[in-house]
Amino acid sequence: MRDCCNEFSRSALLRKAVAEAGSGLPGIEPGMPLPAGTGLDRRSFLARSVGLALAVYGAGALAPRVLDEGIAQALAAGGPDTVLVSIFLDGGADSLSLLFPHGDPEYRRLRPRLALPDSGLVFSEDPRLRWHPAAASFQTLHSEGKLSVLPAVGYTNADQSHFTSRHYWEVGATDPRLRTGWLGRYLDRVGTPDNPLQGVSLDGDLSPSLATAKVPIAALSGAADYSFSAPGVWGPVESRMLDAIGALGAPRSSDPALGTARAVTYQSHRLRQQLEPFDSDFGSPVAYPQSEDGFPNQLRGLAAMLAAGLPMHCIALSAYGMYDTHSDQPDRLAEGLKLTSDTLLAFQRDLEARGLANRVLTLVWSEFGRRAEENGSDGTDHGAAGIGFLMGSRVRGTMIGEFPGLNGGLDEDGNLKATVDYRSVYCSVLEQWLGTDAGPIVPGASSFARVPLLR
Repeated sequence: MRDCCNEFSRSALLRKAVAEAGSGLPGIEPGMPLPAGTGLDRRSFLARSVGLALAVYGAGALAPRVLDEGIAQALAAGGPDTVLVSIFLDGGADSLSLLFPHGDPEYRRLRPRLALPDSGLVFSEDPRLRWHPAAASFQTLHSEGKLSVLPAVGYTNADQSHFTSRHYWEVGATDPRLRTGWLGRYLDRVGTPDNPLQGVSLDGDLSPSLATAKVPIAALSGAADYSFSAPGVWGPVESRMLDAIGALGAPRSSDPALGTARAVTYQSHRLRQQLEPFDSDFGSPVAYPQSEDGFPNQLRGLAAMLAAGLPMHCIALSAYGMYDTHSDQPDRLAEGLKLTSDTLLAFQRDLEARGLANRVLTLVWSEFGRRAEENGSDGTDHGAAGIGFLMGSRVRGTMIGEFPGLNGGLDEDGNLKATVDYRSVYCSVLEQWLGTDAGPIVPGASSFARVPLLR
C-alpha cells in the first residue's frame, strides 16, 4: 500500500481493529462512520460437523455445541437453492481503464499518458468501449452471456472517501449511522439462529456487509485452516494409524465404560474424513491461476465447500489487487485485473463442472471509480461512478445502465456520473435472486428502480 493515499491506509487499519472484536477502535476523525458490525461479539470454535475452524459473530448467547448442531441440521437439510458471492475490488477500481472509452474524443485529451491503445478487446454492446487488455477473461464471460456489466454504477453526490463510500455500499444506504450490513439485514429476516455458515467472510475478518443484528455469521481464512494431525507421525504411517483410531470409535459394543473414549475417537475420525475434500488443491476439476496471493485458493476452496453441500448462503471476500492507483496505474491495475478476472473465470468454470452454476450469483463491486483526468503521478485520483459486474449462468449477460460518455457525462468535479444506483442493484438482487422483498432491507427501497438481472 506504499502508493495508496493516507486516507485509504487509515481506513484499512481501522477496519482491522474493528474485526478484532473486543480490542476497541483507535481514534476516528469527526464524520467518519463506524463500520457495520462494530461491537459484535466474536467467538472461535471448531465446527466438527463440517470440519472448519470458525470465528463466529453475533452468537454470544449460544454454546458451541448448539452452533455445531445448527450447522449439522442445515447440512442435513441440504444447501440453499441460491448462493450470493460478494467480491470487493479494494481501493476504487478505475472503470475508465477497465472498460475504456476509446471512441470518445475526450478520452485522449483527459488521459494523454494513460490512454490505452485502440487495439483493446471489443465490447460488443457499445462501440465506444473496449476491454482492458488484462481483462480478457471478463470479455470471455461477457461474450458467453455470463457476465452483466454496470459501466457507471454508484450514487449521486458521491463521497470520495474510501472509508465512507465503502461503508455506504456495505450497509446499502448513504447513512453513516447504520451498524448492520445489507446482507446482514437480509440474513436477519431469512436466516436461522444457530447456523453461522449462512453468512461467511472468507477474508478471515468480519465483512461489514454481512454484519447482522439477530443471527450468527462466520469468518474463516479458507477451507483448509484446520487439519487433524498426530504429533510425530506423518505420511502413510499416520494414515494407517488414524484409520485404526477411527475403527476403535465404531459402535461395536454397548459397554458404557468405553462410551466417552469411543465418542472422542469417532468424532476425530469423522472430522478427518470430512476434511479430505479440502486438501491443498481442493480436488478442483479446473485449473486456477497460480499466485502467492490467496484469492484463487479462496474461490477454489469455496467451490469445493459448496460442492460438499455446506449450508452457505451469502459469502463475502476481497479480490486480489490494490485499486487505489494514484500512481503507477498501468502496471498495478493490469496486474490486479488479470489475476482477478482469470480467477473469476476459473471459478465460473469450476461451478459449471460441478453442476453448481445455476445456484451461484457473483457480485463484483468497488467503492467508487477514478477521476476522468489523469494526475501528474502516472495515476488517477478518487472519482464517483465506478464499474460493477454480475457473473453467473443465469444472468442476462448484458449491459445494465448506459455509459454516459465523457462529454456531458462528467460531474462538476470531472468524475463520471452514475447511470445506475447501487441500491437499485441491491433491490434487484434481493428480489430477483434471493426471492425476498427489498423494502425492509434497503432503506427507501421503493424509490430505486429495479434492473432486470436474470434470463
